[in-house]
Amino acid sequence: MPIYPNLPKLTLPIIILTMKEEDFFWRNMIMSTVAEIEQRTNARTSLNWPVSMWMPDVNKFFNCRTINVSKSGAYFRVPMTMPVGEGSVLEINFPRTETLAKEKGQFARIKLGRVVRVERNNLLTDADIGVAVTFE
Repeated sequence: MPIYPNLPKLTLPIIILTMKEEDFFWRNMIMSTVAEIEQRTNARTSLNWPVSMWMPDVNKFFNCRTINVSKSGAYFRVPMTMPVGEGSVLEINFPRTETLAKEKGQFARIKLGRVVRVERNNLLTDADIGVAVTFE
């Protein structure tokens, strides 16, 4: 005996997508979502460069790598031991080549930045954290 005998029976349509259609559907869903949340105003350039970051909150340097940079910010891979979170203030030391250091008179370009996003999705495979920073 049904628990709710007076409810109408509903039949839901079943949609079966082929792998090609499903791939197209999800790719478009993801791309439209990314397009909606994109906030960058400057073009990013891929750059794999070693940097050091000073965290004043913990009074410590961390060795990191850039993934991409722009005029207004950058994305880094940082060690998983770095106690970073959204809003953290960082002093980022971008090393210069010896030739450029002689020209500019300094061996590093130092930028102050604020963390706007932390990604921990590669923590188990790469043992590092993705950090998006906007320059101040």
